Amino acid sequence: MTRPVLVLAIGNPSRGDDALGPRLAQRLEDWLARKGIAGVEVLTDMQLNIEHALDLEGRRRVLVVDAAASGDTPFTCTPIVPLHDDSYSTHSVSPQAILQVYRDLGLRDPPPTELLAVRGASFELGEALSPAGRRHLEMAWRFLKDWCRRTAGVKIPA
Repeated sequence: MTRPVLVLAIGNPSRGDDALGPRLAQRLEDWLARKGIAGVEVLTDMQLNIEHALDLEGRRRVLVVDAAASGDTPFTCTPIVPLHDDSYSTHSVSPQAILQVYRDLGLRDPPPTELLAVRGASFELGEALSPAGRRHLEMAWRFLKDWCRRTAGVKIPA
C-alpha cells in the first residue's frame, strides 16, 4: 500500500553538504519509527531520475529535500509545479521536470509538491558536512518535523 505522504531526499553522502538531504531523510526515518507514524514514506537517492515520477502515484503530498549551493537563508521550502525543461533528458532531472513527466504519463495532475532546499557551503568529494551545513541541517530538521506533523494528518507528539 502506498503511503499518502512522500519525502524524497536527494544528495550524495560523499560530497560534503550534498549529504544534507540524505542526512535529513535518515533522521526523519528514525523519528517516524520512534513516533509510530506509518503515513509518511521516505525515499533517498543520489539524484532525481525520470523514474521517480512513478513514486508520486497515489500520494496526497510530496516533499523533495535537497541541498542548495546558494541562497540568503539557511533553507527554503517552496511549492513547485510541473515544468517541461531540458533536464528530463540529462544526467540529473529537476523536481519540476519529475512533476511534468508524471503529468505527461497521463497519471493525473501530480500531488501538491514542495522543495525543501537546505543551503550548503562545501560540496567537495570526500568532505564532511561543513559547519554552516550542520547549522542549516538543524534548522531544517525542526522545520521538517513540523511539516510532517501538519502534513501527515495525525497528531504527532513533539
